[in-house]
Amino acid sequence: MDKKAVPVHILSGFLGSGKTTLLTRVIDYYQLSGRKPAVLMNELGDVNLDGMLVDEEVPMTEMLGGCICCTIRGDLGMELKQLIEEHEPDAVFVECTGAANPIEMLDGITDASMLTRVELKSVVTVVDAAHLLERSRTPKARTYKLMQDQIRCATQIILNKADLVTPQELLDTESLLRELNGTAPITAAVKCEIDLSLFDRLEGGVAERHAAAAAAGGAEAGHRACSHSQEPGHIHDEHCGHGHGLEAEGGHTHHSHDHVMVHTHYFRSPVDSEAFEAMVGRLPKEIFRAKGILRFSDTVSPFLFQYAYREMDLMKITPKEELPSVAVFIGEHFDKRGLEAELAALEGGQS
Repeated sequence: MDKKAVPVHILSGFLGSGKTTLLTRVIDYYQLSGRKPAVLMNELGDVNLDGMLVDEEVPMTEMLGGCICCTIRGDLGMELKQLIEEHEPDAVFVECTGAANPIEMLDGITDASMLTRVELKSVVTVVDAAHLLERSRTPKARTYKLMQDQIRCATQIILNKADLVTPQELLDTESLLRELNGTAPITAAVKCEIDLSLFDRLEGGVAERHAAAAAAGGAEAGHRACSHSQEPGHIHDEHCGHGHGLEAEGGHTHHSHDHVMVHTHYFRSPVDSEAFEAMVGRLPKEIFRAKGILRFSDTVSPFLFQYAYREMDLMKITPKEELPSVAVFIGEHFDKRGLEAELAALEGGQS
């Protein structure tokens, strides 16, 4: 007797939009209703910090490096298969790195060898209202093009941080979303507080939507509905050739996010909390996301820190195992040497 296909939901959205907040809320919802969720988390850097926010009882597979269409995509089907066979979850939630085009993840999940066991139910894209408006003012920028692809791929859109924009700006953002995606329901939210029974109601939607688009306007229309938005020099074939732009950390070039840079710094010793906050306040605008685990010389407990678009949060944590002191910085074309000099000065006790 064939086992029932496991529903999969892709959680997409640009860096700092609130995907992990949504993920933790959904996990709580499923657990409270007696169901067993599992998580496949894809991070751009070498350390999965967002995964530390997930309940340790939740089965989770980490796929670091971020380039789904290259190294990771080849392993995605096997990782999903192993996750499902080992833990038998009621649903799998896939959180994409914020710098990835979800079509790459969608292609991996819907691989033919997995269709008998996995049923893709939705692509939920979380959008930071203020950030989308800001980026829309420079429509030729590659970051905005990536955000557009994430929105076009969605079957559900959560317009997050609605409290940080004016009512008129919220309407403008909704109009912009509707221009990019004419079918996905839009839900305005604060801190991703939504009616989570949405996930109970989501059925099909993804494969059917793209099939309908192709039927309406031919194969090209189906591809445009959720395109790779290829840039000049982007080679995308079954071998997924490299050589198209900026090198990421470690010498690996990425595809739809190859304009995004990642810098990971491991701290050798605790740092002064005030000096760290001052350093964060000096970060250039090209760095739009940072996160990490820090130990301060003037406090006892370690802290999880999150930074997105000039705002920083620190949260005291009590890890059950020894964790490295690490910070991951994500942005566009920023000065890595300058940042590393700032971090070295911080560890040397200079502010």
